[in-house]
Amino acid sequence: MRVYKINKVGVIGSGIMGSGIAALLTNTGIPVVLLDIVPFNLTPEEEKKGLTLESPEVRYRIVRGGLEAAKKASPAAFAVPENAELITIGNLEDDLHLLKDCDWVVEVVVENLEVKKNLFTKIAPYLKPSAIISTNTSGISVNKMTEHMPLEFRQHFLGTHFFNPPRYMKLLEIIPGNDTKPEIVDFMAKFGERVLGKGIVFAKDTPNFIGNRIGVYGILETMKALEKGYPVEAVDALTGPVLGRPNSATFRTADLVGLDTLVHVAKNVYDNVTDPREKELFRVPEFLEKMVANKLLGDKTGSGFYKKVKTEAGKEILSLDVKTLEYKPQEKVKYPSLEAAKAAEGLKAKIQTLVFGKDEGAALVWRILKKTLLYAASKIPEIADDIVNIDRAMRWGFNWQLGPFETWDAIGVEKTVARMREEGEAIPPIVEKLLAKGYKSFYKYENGVSYYFDLATEDYKAIDLPKEFYVIKDLKAQNKVIFENQGASLIDIGDEVALLEFHSKSNSIGDDVLSMIRKATAEVSKNWRGLVIGNDGKNFSVGANLALILMTIEDEDWDELDYMVKTFQDSLLTLKYCDKPVIAAPFGMTVGGGCEVCLASDGIQAAAETYMGLVEVGVGLVPAGGGLKELVYRMSEYANDTSGWRVAGAVDYKPFIFRAFELVATARVSTSGQEAKKLGFLRPSDGVTMNRDYLIHDAKERVLHLSKMGYRPPVPKPVKVLGTSGYAALASVIHNMKEGNFISEYDAHIAKKIAYVLTGGNVYPGTYVTEQYLLDLEREAFLSLAGERKTQERIRHMLLKNKPLRN
Repeated sequence: MRVYKINKVGVIGSGIMGSGIAALLTNTGIPVVLLDIVPFNLTPEEEKKGLTLESPEVRYRIVRGGLEAAKKASPAAFAVPENAELITIGNLEDDLHLLKDCDWVVEVVVENLEVKKNLFTKIAPYLKPSAIISTNTSGISVNKMTEHMPLEFRQHFLGTHFFNPPRYMKLLEIIPGNDTKPEIVDFMAKFGERVLGKGIVFAKDTPNFIGNRIGVYGILETMKALEKGYPVEAVDALTGPVLGRPNSATFRTADLVGLDTLVHVAKNVYDNVTDPREKELFRVPEFLEKMVANKLLGDKTGSGFYKKVKTEAGKEILSLDVKTLEYKPQEKVKYPSLEAAKAAEGLKAKIQTLVFGKDEGAALVWRILKKTLLYAASKIPEIADDIVNIDRAMRWGFNWQLGPFETWDAIGVEKTVARMREEGEAIPPIVEKLLAKGYKSFYKYENGVSYYFDLATEDYKAIDLPKEFYVIKDLKAQNKVIFENQGASLIDIGDEVALLEFHSKSNSIGDDVLSMIRKATAEVSKNWRGLVIGNDGKNFSVGANLALILMTIEDEDWDELDYMVKTFQDSLLTLKYCDKPVIAAPFGMTVGGGCEVCLASDGIQAAAETYMGLVEVGVGLVPAGGGLKELVYRMSEYANDTSGWRVAGAVDYKPFIFRAFELVATARVSTSGQEAKKLGFLRPSDGVTMNRDYLIHDAKERVLHLSKMGYRPPVPKPVKVLGTSGYAALASVIHNMKEGNFISEYDAHIAKKIAYVLTGGNVYPGTYVTEQYLLDLEREAFLSLAGERKTQERIRHMLLKNKPLRN
């Protein structure tokens, strides 16, 4: 069997999706050839310059424009800007030869069957025999695209449907063709999952595959509410976070996607399904056709279901009246069922409260949910072989917290099916067979294993997960917990490696977490090969327990606050000097104390989407868990001042300390794991994992490697500081920033505290100081700021508004 590997990729089409896929590939370090068509006409600017259609500036205009747009995309398409250097641009007339070295070529051109067929004919002579070819179509038949191509081409061809934006959306639908080699399907699934970091769903070659088939059906069904007189904003309030859907809900999501795109995808199903009843389900509403005709396409034209306008008071977002196609101020949404659902604890309770409510809002939600659940169930096995692929497609591609069948379980299968029968609905076979077996849910969970109801066997089947996936809930169910308290747990993850898991609210760090850190390091030192710090939360850690800090400040218990900070510092020192290797596995928001935990570890294995920073200035404080101290040591390392503390290093590391100051004083947070490395929060030797599902495994592998290599803990040593001259230089910078109105007077006050610690305080330049000395400076600065009114105002504002106050 041939061994496939991908070292270089060709992407054809440089629009939003094509350039986004190219950027995703470069984020993994893979070079990309990005090609697009040659323009048919000159722009007025090109004519003024005297250019012709043969001018290189013109011939590469489209592809260059696509790349430049990707560089400016928000949210960022590239993990770090320099990744764009891995892209070579070309056009489809002059540069097809650039494809000859590509191991994978993915087509991302206009959604037109004939255009795609002609493209494959055109590029085929330039591809090497082993090249894999795929299409990123959102719903056109992969078999029809290549029915005119030789068998060898078809054997290497499949659908690889990314969702927009490719960097952030987890879903990748794999659609094999009739002739696709099984080993290529298997390889691309593993490559997509492990290298590109995607969640793989296997779809069949049916119109719109899985995600768009179910998702667009749900949107069209929801649009019927507008025809019945429900306001746009009311429907969005009912179909957003309270149902476990994104904040953008239904119509804000449609505006983001583009209403022309939505219509195109809907018509693709309408044109390609044969059942007349299903055709009607995908008939585009008349008002939506009119919106597209009037260029009310959503964000791309500035007007869609919503429109942002300037007013005397600032800005206002208006909503569309679909009957008149005129914009009006949004109405206040008031449904008792909605308010009750918002107040309910947990998503399951929220959905149940809303679905079984007695007002018009609840009636609407029930109708939409009922129709969507029934439609999803009716599409097995037509669009997918099992419920797992459908649920994953909706969670990963549309950001639903629960897929259709998980939602059905949440509201109760028996109860809702009885209601559906009363309302005259036809119940799909998979649901009938589930109930006939006496089962009450599509999923069940036993002894740390998740099962789903399988239509083929008419019984439960275990969900197969790669052995590299560590699901903490499953480990706990398998009695792998070593110790636990209210805020954290120590868990056995095999091979004599333990996992320290935070599970406090927002994974904030309080006494219980610190206590578990100390207990974990003592236990690991005695009985384990090493420690991984990670969890399954939404974010790694948002830092120290700010509410507890404010409470202590308001009690004016300064001794207690001093003790709390000292305990934090000492706990992280036990991590740093544990005699077994410690690897942190951060992801998502890793800020404040969460960042300090990582800095105290021997190494970091970060997720690709890790947003790391020391952000305490936002609440009027300074990092005091060793964050500033660790930056001093790291910046000294980065400046190559590592020859030993008794010999002055030859490299001037003042610029590195200035860089650390800028990071902390501006509360800079990395926009990716790669940028965290670039900023210096990660060392060059630290790793980045594209797929977060593999993160704990990868961190564990690093622990085992260090253990096998005869790990020895770091030896405490002094570090050289800039002293008074360094502080004076930073104070001058701070003064200029304040005079230029870039920072407030209080910002400057905090910044001077940061500068004082980073430069080592009131000592001569070049003085060597100890870790404890720097920790004492941190704690002193923290306590002094905590006593100030403006810091207390900042903390209260953050706790109430969840955003910083500039006072």
